[in-house]
Amino acid sequence: MKILIKNAAIVNEGKIIKGHVLIEDRLIAKVSENEITAEADTIIDASGKYLFPGCIDDQVHFREPGLTHKGEIYTEAKAAVAGGVTSFMEMPNTVPNVFTHQLLEDKYMRASEVSLANYSFFMGASNDNLEEVLKTDPKTVCGIKVFMGSSTGNMLVDKKETLEGLFSECKMLIATHCEDEATIRHNMEVYRERYGEDVPMECHPLIRSAEACYKSSSLAVELAKKYNTRLHILHISTAKELELFDNTKPLKEKRITAEACIHHLWFSDADYKTKGAFIKWNPAVKTATDRDAILKGVLENRIDVIATDHAPHTIEEKNQTYFKSPSGGPLVQHALNAMLELHHQGKISLEKIAEKMAHAVADCFQIEKRGYIREGYFADLVLVNLNSAYTVEKANVLYKCGWSPLEGTTFHSVITHTFVSGHPVYAEGTFDESKKGERLTFER
Repeated sequence: MKILIKNAAIVNEGKIIKGHVLIEDRLIAKVSENEITAEADTIIDASGKYLFPGCIDDQVHFREPGLTHKGEIYTEAKAAVAGGVTSFMEMPNTVPNVFTHQLLEDKYMRASEVSLANYSFFMGASNDNLEEVLKTDPKTVCGIKVFMGSSTGNMLVDKKETLEGLFSECKMLIATHCEDEATIRHNMEVYRERYGEDVPMECHPLIRSAEACYKSSSLAVELAKKYNTRLHILHISTAKELELFDNTKPLKEKRITAEACIHHLWFSDADYKTKGAFIKWNPAVKTATDRDAILKGVLENRIDVIATDHAPHTIEEKNQTYFKSPSGGPLVQHALNAMLELHHQGKISLEKIAEKMAHAVADCFQIEKRGYIREGYFADLVLVNLNSAYTVEKANVLYKCGWSPLEGTTFHSVITHTFVSGHPVYAEGTFDESKKGERLTFER
């Protein structure tokens, strides 16, 4: 099957050019500023639209297996492609936790059956599965996930000897959730004594404090430097943590990298008054100063990639008191839109969005032939109309949980088409589910 996209403004590798892209089967066959005369089965006139490489989200929680009342691979991947996310990397804190390679492969098998987006899954580390972790194939698995802060089940890794073993022996990328557990537990008791069970949601960033984040992140960086580990710190939430990261080297030369998430770039602690538990994440959304510093870190390349930490919960679960309401929220459908809105506000360029949501993720994880609009690469592509508006509301939310923390927000861009490995999976609100996404592979 051949698809010709004509007259697009192609956002790629730091430039925007007017041009044409020919897709042949799964791959990009030709990219040209001159007219492409090849015959095609489908021709799309993209005049007035922008063509981006498909976004790669390096941190999602799609809840399958074991938590499918919140979300599942099918529903959340469908929301992803509607939002221009063509590939995702999913976390191991499902039920059961993914501590064995059999459980890991079960997830890959399920995704091959139902996921409309390309996929990879992290292997989970615990305090006692180092031997299993070290069997992970770096060519077919995105990385190892280490929770250096509390999480679902038995996923907290807090034994010094275990951390030393992981950082010294693991040759793969280690992705860390960094919050110091002892600091958080102390803060929880302070606020529980003050408020009982009715702790105001505004206290969340004080309980899961900047101090807790920095203490854990700095430990991870210290270990990575000691053992020359390939470390990727997820969801940076404080201004202070930025000092841990280097922006003097090209990304491909870095051994320590960092991620920013949409919610830490969009919300601040002032939003707890209206959003409450619906913006309760771990690490917490913090001050406007932190939010603005994180965006600056993205622009200055101290932070390397932008992701979502998409983590759906039901409305009923969220509508509980502070200690019972779970942390996390759904974002994968609206991530690209949110960044495009920041572009409309003059805060980030289209080229930088493509870099941080596609190019840099591919480079950071060494993903094979994805993340760029290049001949011979897989045709993971997104068409965007930057001059069309819509408002997020429950009727157009595709997450299984049925809500979004961005409800009521009007975006001034619309994603019109998404191509996954050459397949036109989404076009003008309609899905073609005849083909599924593919397993990501890595050049390691």
